[in-house]
Amino acid sequence: MALKDKAAKIDFSAIGLSPNKPVSQGSKTAIGMHADALFRDERVAEENSQLKAKLDAFEGASPTRIIDAKLIVASRWANRHELSFQTKEFSQLKAEIESAGGNIQPIKVRPIIDGKFEIIFGHRRHRACLELGIPVLATVVDVDDVKLFCDMDRENRERQSLRPYETGVMYARALDEGLFPSARKLAEAASIDLSQLGKALALARLPKEIIESFASPLELQYRWVSDLNAALQKDPDLILSRARELSKLETKDVGAKVFKALLHGGGGTVPPPRKVKLLGRSGRSGELIFDVAKGHADVQLKGITPELFDEIEAAIRKALS
Repeated sequence: MALKDKAAKIDFSAIGLSPNKPVSQGSKTAIGMHADALFRDERVAEENSQLKAKLDAFEGASPTRIIDAKLIVASRWANRHELSFQTKEFSQLKAEIESAGGNIQPIKVRPIIDGKFEIIFGHRRHRACLELGIPVLATVVDVDDVKLFCDMDRENRERQSLRPYETGVMYARALDEGLFPSARKLAEAASIDLSQLGKALALARLPKEIIESFASPLELQYRWVSDLNAALQKDPDLILSRARELSKLETKDVGAKVFKALLHGGGGTVPPPRKVKLLGRSGRSGELIFDVAKGHADVQLKGITPELFDEIEAAIRKALS
């Protein structure tokens, strides 16, 4: 009997089907159900692939958080001089952050003890938020001291916002506190030109008198270091004497004129010879004349008895030593 004839004799009504009626939409054949399953698997795989691609876009990214500014402290390697927070540029930054309701560009911090955080970079943005009394947007990472230092230095060099003196102080502190065993190792770790590092260190290590002769150490320039050190080696007493006199001025000149006055005297910054009157007991008196331009100090004493000679000589010798 032919297959067609056999099929004709099957009673499809027993299972609710008719050989001449199509399968209803609510019913599925085994083949159809298998096809649907395959289709669903393909769709899920495609969705997973799309989600993975989105996650890959964040590969290596660090999450940002809103942190109370009071819970964030400056780094021990902080390179911002206090005068940096009194400039026009800082006032403008603070106004921008206030207008935006917070720092749009996050700072970078690392977690430390007691639920606090240490700044890696972004000291000015943090200071602005702290003074405004608003929280700080920050990226939190866990790094060691060397990585912190290198990240801070790299970010500041890219921004070109650190002054030469601030940079020099930062490098000098890293060496003095043993973060790096030598200037060469520091230069290698932070990718700094060794000669530029030398200038920054020399600037930071200038005598205190030289630094204080300027209205602000932020005025110091790399290009002045060689000349200042050469002058100090040639005649340290003269240069330091000029520096001390310049530091006493109530109104200090701009940095370039102070630099000129240190090297050559005069320049409209160094004052004329200064006279100091001295009055003592028993008719004793004296006058001191300081000539900064020449590096001279003249002493004239009156009414001095012989028993004071040794004492005066000892005092002068002590001052000269």
